[in-house]
Amino acid sequence: MGVLKRFEQRLEGLVNGTFAKVFKSEVQPVEIAGALQRECDNNATIWNRERTVVPNDFIVELSPPDYERLSPYSGQLGDELASMVRDYAKQQRYTFMGPIKVHLEKADDLDTGLYRVRSRTLASSTSQPQAQAQRGAGQSGAGYGGHGYPPRPASAPPVPSGPPPYAPGTAAGPGGALPGTETRRWVEINGNRHQISGPTLVLGRSTEADVRIDDPGVSRRHCEIRAGNPSSIQDLGSTNGIVVDGQHTARATLRDGSRIVVGSTTIIYRQAEG
Repeated sequence: MGVLKRFEQRLEGLVNGTFAKVFKSEVQPVEIAGALQRECDNNATIWNRERTVVPNDFIVELSPPDYERLSPYSGQLGDELASMVRDYAKQQRYTFMGPIKVHLEKADDLDTGLYRVRSRTLASSTSQPQAQAQRGAGQSGAGYGGHGYPPRPASAPPVPSGPPPYAPGTAAGPGGALPGTETRRWVEINGNRHQISGPTLVLGRSTEADVRIDDPGVSRRHCEIRAGNPSSIQDLGSTNGIVVDGQHTARATLRDGSRIVVGSTTIIYRQAEG
């Protein structure tokens, strides 16, 4: 049984069905749970072969109406979401620098159905928020029903026991590059390389797509890759959706080697400096 399914079953058994009314809100707890999983995946930092560190402190921002519906259960919901993150981390062999906490906050700038997820890594030995804001504030778990990504919040770096190596394909930290260098980006599909020379690259079954994919499971305009630091991929309302590095999502950050599945076709995203 999957982590999200177990999470749903635990919620259903709480307080004799108290959460039944919560599930009627625009933002549902299982959506938030999925966003927290993606937040961990998108902000995982490899320290060594034995340790991949993910955020442990999460803030879920909700629209005023959704916050009003969910806030009476924020304590229990926060505990269940933290437990879900712990179970997911165990499954993925992730580790944390401190205890897992999930908080709900109201955001007046969000409309009903919109939410944001912010995360950071907090060391258990510190009392001050010496934390690294993971690429984020929800690189894959924020926005409309899990879609969309707000700006990255500023935050101070953590104090780790040793410097973690940066992600592959970067020269000056995650998502960064050495001054004066140019990042080359391309995708590999069925052994063929397609350069990303503009700000976006549309993939789909239509002849009007930048890269045409002859796959009945692919929509005419299926998804769009947006070049940047970091680059990202956005589902364009396709029928079957996209899977990025094993996760169903509507939008995700891309790293060198990211595997994208559309229909029955696998796409490898690549980038290199110079």
